[in-house]
Amino acid sequence: MRLLIEGGRLIDPASGTDDDLDLLIEEGSLNAVGPGLRAQLPAGSVVEPFDPAAHPAPDGIVALDARGCVVAPGFVDIHVHLRQPGFEYKETIESGTRAAVAGGFTSVCCMANTDPVNDNGTVAEFI
Repeated sequence: MRLLIEGGRLIDPASGTDDDLDLLIEEGSLNAVGPGLRAQLPAGSVVEPFDPAAHPAPDGIVALDARGCVVAPGFVDIHVHLRQPGFEYKETIESGTRAAVAGGFTSVCCMANTDPVNDNGTVAEFI
């Protein structure tokens, strides 16, 4: 998949970036960052967003309009209450991690407030 994220506010603390920029992602890796990337790409290579359910992915670069959105590296939450095992009526590993992904988190570290407590390899491996 080739994806062009256009016009989003790129915030990257590692590089000190806070600017409206485009990103070109190819095969899961960041290929280019800068303003006006569409104009620098071969004519006809960028296609507008498509409906994957109705159409196969195009061969070109799919454009995503990110104006008004923040584009940032994945977030890490080091204080998550997944509650499973033992308290699945509050939250499960699946529901908690789905919520994390929806909020832009790529990594979570769960607390030990489970039953049995997450204080040994067997429970940690389950989680």
